[in-house]
Amino acid sequence: MIRTVKTVTELYKEKSLDLVERVFSDFYNSQEGSAVKGVVKEIRSKKYYIPELELMAVDENGNIIGYAMFSRFHIEGRYENELLILTPVAVKTELQRQHISKDIIEYGLKKSKEMGYTAVLVEGNPDNYNSRGFVTAADYGIFPGKTVHLPKIECLMICELVPGTLERMYGTVDYSFYRSLCGEIVE
Repeated sequence: MIRTVKTVTELYKEKSLDLVERVFSDFYNSQEGSAVKGVVKEIRSKKYYIPELELMAVDENGNIIGYAMFSRFHIEGRYENELLILTPVAVKTELQRQHISKDIIEYGLKKSKEMGYTAVLVEGNPDNYNSRGFVTAADYGIFPGKTVHLPKIECLMICELVPGTLERMYGTVDYSFYRSLCGEIVE
């Protein structure tokens, strides 16, 4: 299958929401699918949204098969012009394990660095992110706050895009400025 990674265009805005909702509903349940769809909608409405870093993979027929969003983030009010958060990442259920998310994430990391960002934060399974350069954030003084619910501390990770960034970046991660990341339903 031939696939292309590119920025989400207006034509794909709704289709990307549908993909995210379907993938998370398939993996977890419909409530989780709706919640993650709400995360995307809320991020799109905030000042931290970066249209150029809302990414998708499409197949040779133009069907959306994967999605990832990188948006600006801050830790305790710092780093908002250099730190990104990667959330969510979704690949069409029947096409998972074909390196589609790998391609989108690597494209996003490269583009983020080109745009001047120095680090990317992500919450997820370390097995899915360590090979992309993500390391446990707590090992570098970046800890989950009370609004970050993790099965284990290693699930909050960071990827340094510019060498030396993690030597000076520290603090507690707080999702409270995103209602949807704190578990509230956003319509």
